This record gives sequence, C-alpha cells and structure tokens, in this order.
Amino acid sequence: MDIQQASSLASSAVTAAIPLMFAGVGELITEKSGVLNLGVEGMMLMGAVTGYALTTVTGDPWLGLLAGMGAGIAMALLFGFLTLTMQANQVATGLSLTIFGVGLSAYVGKPYTSAATSATIAAWPIPGLSHLPVAGPALFSLTPVDYLAFLMFAVVGWFLYRTRAGLVLRSVGESPQVAHSVGFPVIGVRYGATAFGGAMAGLAGSYYSVVQLHLWQEQITAGRGWIALALVVFATWRPGRLLIGALLFGAVTGAQFYAQAVGVPVPTQFLAMLPYVATIVVLVLISRNPNTIRLNAPASLGKAFYGAA
Repeated sequence: MDIQQASSLASSAVTAAIPLMFAGVGELITEKSGVLNLGVEGMMLMGAVTGYALTTVTGDPWLGLLAGMGAGIAMALLFGFLTLTMQANQVATGLSLTIFGVGLSAYVGKPYTSAATSATIAAWPIPGLSHLPVAGPALFSLTPVDYLAFLMFAVVGWFLYRTRAGLVLRSVGESPQVAHSVGFPVIGVRYGATAFGGAMAGLAGSYYSVVQLHLWQEQITAGRGWIALALVVFATWRPGRLLIGALLFGAVTGAQFYAQAVGVPVPTQFLAMLPYVATIVVLVLISRNPNTIRLNAPASLGKAFYGAA
C-alpha cells in the first residue's frame, strides 16, 4: 500500500465515522439522562429523507441539514411524549419508532428516489496541514460538517463534566428521585436530552443523503443507527471512548471499500457485513464483564420516572 492508497483509506474511514459520531454522541446524551431510545435508525432515516427532499427543492444543502435535524427532533419528541409523559415502555417504543421511521421514510421518499441534486458542501482545507501525508486529507481537508462532528465531542465532554447543567443531567440519569427531591425538573431535562439525541440522529441521517452520497434511497443508513447504539455501550458512556470507537468502526468500513476497490478475491457480501460482524464481536467481548457495564451505565437507564413517587 503506497501513500496515496493509505490517504484514500484514511479519508474513507473518517468519512464513514462522521455519521456514527453524530448519532452516537446524541444517544450518549440521551442515555446519560436515563432515557433509552432505540429509535436511532428510524430518526436517521427520517432525517435523511427530509434533508434530501429540502435540498432538492431549495438547492441549499445547509437548509437540508437543518431540516434533517428538525425531523429527528420531531421523531424524538414523539418518543418523549409516549415514554416520558404517557409512561410507555422505552424499549418497545424505541423499536416501534425505528419501524415507523423505516416505513414513513420509504413512503415520503418515493418522489425523490430518482431525483438528482448537484448541491454540495465544499471542503475547507486547513492551510499548512491539509497537505500532510495520510493525515492531511483525512483530518484537515474536511467539510465544515465533518469538523463539527469532532468539535461536538469536545463540547459534550466539557458540558458533561465541567458545567452545572451537565451535572444536573448526570444526576437525573443516576437518581431521578433524588434529583426531583432537590428541585431539578427531571422530565424537562429528559425531554431536552431526548430532543438533542433526535437532532444529532437527524443530522447523521441527512449527512448520508446530502453530504456523503448526494442521493436518497430506501434504508440509506443501512443499519448504522444500531451500530451507533452499540458504540455507546462500547464506549461505556464516555465521549472520548465513543470518538475512538466511531473511528475504529469507520476504519472497518473504509477497509471494506478499499478491499472492494483493489479487487480482493472475497465475495462483496462478506465485505459488506464486516462492520456488523465487528459490532457483534465488540458487544460479545464487553458482555464478558457485565460489571463494567453496570459500573458505568446510568443507574436509571430505561426506567420510567413518576414525579409523584
């Protein structure tokens, strides 16, 4: 492998990791508040079709990304109403949200399946760094959206562990009863965290259709929402580990594309399943030590909160 091929592989890995970074950091904040939303895939798909539709109509990819975030928020608030206000089971509601998102996005996206758009977001190379071998094209010749994905981890890490609002969020996730007793608005905090998770999932989905692929097709996210969910567990609910995990899974996906490009004599179906095989392997390895998950997972994760209790 020469320098050019290594640069191409690194760039593919980072590009593949960006949507996982957005969706993963959104779900991390949601779960830190004690809410388990398994509807990430459905929110990503609705973000993807909404973002692409508005980009096609207006020719403005930035409006498309904002619309994708709006669609993700709307789906997340629907989930929040059912689980936080109506006290529905979070696991069942999250799974239903994904099924709903898959079906609705396919229906809404029918007129846009063959639509074409030339709208794109240009890269912003960083002078002096973009020409570095391998790392330059992969990390310093990205679009503003890609840079935002990396910035989000710094912001979220600072928010969770350096601000009072982050402390409140974590306290709600650990013990909502205690948080409620000292006057924190548990349901309000959880609604906010859930909406943020929806916005990030919608942005991740619209990134696929607007920035990366410039097209819409049914189930365009190809199950990446489930990988984002697995990454949160893999990272044991820590932003730094989540970033590393997203880049590792991006590298697996990049290796898949590279192997196909150079004509490795392996069936393409096997190469396509590599990211999902890696997800299963990681979850199996983590599950060997359940104490690690119990020590780091928010204590009230997935549990309903009754304010009158």
